[in-house]
Amino acid sequence: MPICFRVRAPDPGVLIIMKSLRTAVLALALSAATAFPAMAEPVKIGSKNFTEQFIVAEIYAQALEKAGVEVEKRLNLGATQIAHTALTSGEIDLYPEYTGTALAAVVKGELTSDADQIYTAVKKFYEENLDLTLLEPTAINNGYAIILLPEKAEEYKLKTLTDLGPASKDLTFGAEGTFGERKDGLPGLERVYGIKFKEFVQFAKLGIRYSALTSEQIDVSFGFSTDWQIEDSKLAVLEDDKGLFPPYYLVPVVRQDALEANPKIAETLNKIAPLLTNEKMRAMNAAVERDRKEPAEVAAEFLQSEGL
Repeated sequence: MPICFRVRAPDPGVLIIMKSLRTAVLALALSAATAFPAMAEPVKIGSKNFTEQFIVAEIYAQALEKAGVEVEKRLNLGATQIAHTALTSGEIDLYPEYTGTALAAVVKGELTSDADQIYTAVKKFYEENLDLTLLEPTAINNGYAIILLPEKAEEYKLKTLTDLGPASKDLTFGAEGTFGERKDGLPGLERVYGIKFKEFVQFAKLGIRYSALTSEQIDVSFGFSTDWQIEDSKLAVLEDDKGLFPPYYLVPVVRQDALEANPKIAETLNKIAPLLTNEKMRAMNAAVERDRKEPAEVAAEFLQSEGL
C-alpha cells in the first residue's frame, strides 16, 4: 500500500515574517557595503633599471601617498620592453617613460625633432591600442648626446656627428645593449651620418660607459642630457647637426583603468610635471650616484623643497 504524505501550506503570517526578515537582511547588507566600501587596490608604480627612474618613481610614489593614495613600488624592472610589458599585463599601473623611447621602441613610428608631434602620436597610439595613456610631460628632456674625451675630439677634429662619420672607422664605441638596435641608436647613426665604428663594446650596466671613457677603454659613447658626469668629467659633446635624435621628454605612462579608479593619480602627477627639470634631475642623479644618497631620500628632499 503506497504511503501518502500530507503537506500543509505555510501559515500566511509565517510567510510575511520570512519576507520581512529577507528584506531586513538585504537592507543590512546594503548598509554595511555603504559604511564599509571595498578597499581600493594599491597603485603599483614601476621603474626601469637606472638611477633617474628610481628617483622619479619614488617622487611619484611619495607624492601619491601624501595625496592619500595607497601605493606599491615595483622598481628596477629592467629595460624598456620589460617595464612596458609589466604595464600592459597589469603587473604595474604606471611608470616614468620617455616620449622618444616610446615612439622608437613601442610605437615604432618615424623619428622627428617635433616634441609635440611625438607626444601626440605616442598618446594616440597608447590610448587606441594599449588601453594606456600619457599624463602631462615633465620639463625633463633627457635626449641623447654623443660624448668623448676632449683630447680625442681635438685629435680627430670632431665637433659634429657629421665630422664623426669619416673618423668612426678608427674608433671604438661603448654602450648598453639596446643602443645597438634602436632606430635612434647605432643604426640611426649609420643611416644618417654614415657612422660605422671599428668596434662596439656592449655594457651590462649604463654607468660603466663613463668610467670606460675616462680610462680610455673606449673612444666614444652616448650620454643623456640629465647625466651629471658629462659636466663633472668635462666631456666633449658632438652636435647632432642633422637632427637624428628626437626629444625624450619624461612622462608618466598610466593604465587607463587605474586612472579611472584613482583620479588623484592625474591630479597629483600633473602638478609635479613642470617642477621636474633637467637641472634639478642632474642634481638628484648626482646626489644618488656620486654622493651615495638613497633615491627615496632624494625624492623626499625634492618634494619638500617644492612645498609638496
